[in-house]
Amino acid sequence: MGNDKKQNDSLNEQQDQTKEEQPPSIIDKIQQLGQTNVPQLSQDSKIHCLTIVGQIEGHLQLPPQNKTTKYEHLIPQIVAIEQNPKIEGLLVILNTVGGDVEAGLAISEMLSSLSKPTVSIVLGGGHSIGVPIAVSCNYSFIAETATMTIHPIRLTGLVIGVPQTFEYLDKMQDRVINFVTKHSNITEECFKDLMFAKGNLTRDIGTNVVGTDAVKYGLIDNVGGIGPAIKKLEELIENNKQGNEGIVQ
Repeated sequence: MGNDKKQNDSLNEQQDQTKEEQPPSIIDKIQQLGQTNVPQLSQDSKIHCLTIVGQIEGHLQLPPQNKTTKYEHLIPQIVAIEQNPKIEGLLVILNTVGGDVEAGLAISEMLSSLSKPTVSIVLGGGHSIGVPIAVSCNYSFIAETATMTIHPIRLTGLVIGVPQTFEYLDKMQDRVINFVTKHSNITEECFKDLMFAKGNLTRDIGTNVVGTDAVKYGLIDNVGGIGPAIKKLEELIENNKQGNEGIVQ
């Protein structure tokens, strides 16, 4: 009896291991992803894709029904990208409504300080604090139908009506303006004109900039989709390799 029990236990363990090793079934793929075939990323790929979608979540947790990008998830990823020798370039895909200002600036500063080539592409929208993230890369693209909303800093929740509150907001706004003008070809005067424009947004202040206009203002480098973005990134990677070889020699 004891031997039979041991044999049954070992057989059950083997079955459990086999189940764990089996790839996900078609039903699982449909339930999780809505499709049967999932494109597999090549392990030899030298480009890493970082997606920033929905609302950028900062110090306060947003409701569960909100589509969010948590900055505490992105920051370790960016550090790992910098340290991983197999990753030679980073593609940042943006479709965000904005969110926490300090979290967005933190992500922007980290992307701009990467030693590896970076390319960003705005698909759908790169609004509010998504603007600094879009311009933080070495080269930026925007889809022809994509938009970017440029508006002053807003504060939600309890606001104390004292001069210090206004000064704090004003300084935070200056940080955004300085970062954008430093990492793009737009002038400070032009960016402020777009930020404080009246009548472009219904009963509000700001400007909704469409793809080609973003390039015209110097905010984004070029209009294009995923193909041109990857091609440009590969070009930057090749230039980076040649530069490093020249330094070594």
